[in-house]
Amino acid sequence: MSGPGHDGDESVRIPDHDLDDLVCTVTRLVAASRKQSETLARLTDDQPAVELQEPGEPTAEPGAVPVSSRSADTQDLGASQDDGPSSVFILALDGKAYAEELAALTRWVHDLLLPVYGREITTGRPWCRQWQEHPEAVARLHALWLAWQQLTDIEAGLTGPSTWHRDHLDPTWMQLRMPDGPFGACTTSPGRPNHRLLASPEPAGA
Repeated sequence: MSGPGHDGDESVRIPDHDLDDLVCTVTRLVAASRKQSETLARLTDDQPAVELQEPGEPTAEPGAVPVSSRSADTQDLGASQDDGPSSVFILALDGKAYAEELAALTRWVHDLLLPVYGREITTGRPWCRQWQEHPEAVARLHALWLAWQQLTDIEAGLTGPSTWHRDHLDPTWMQLRMPDGPFGACTTSPGRPNHRLLASPEPAGA
């Protein structure tokens, strides 16, 4: 029989069901506390900053943009215009930017476009292995690639690829590979590759 002095040495055991209830309660409290903290932070961030106005200083009209802000915006706009080209179209690029874009376009044309949509080379459907030297071909294929990137993105929806085929691929392919297109003097038979740039009209006064 244990004496009174041993009562304090006995460990206290909490029933399992009470322990589970305690864990659930603590979890709910932590979640509620976190939610309250997020709400408080959001309310604090949404509070507009109050600027002290000196006596006698004219009051700004509602919706007016401070001069300092307008100056900063104007400077940022000018900087962004000077930092890069105003268009992503390849004909607006030059130097290294043009070379890098053409290399990326070439990979897309050779890895996807030609294997899937190339079809056979015939007199009625010419092609040129050196298409990169035809400015019209580069321009049309780059525009086709830009449309591909936009219309095959998930944000374009389920009809995006169909729109790309109908509105971009078909007319581009027709213009490039018609007998009197930019490849009209190039390869018309796979066994006899050829490349020749057709003469363009000279500008008036040249």
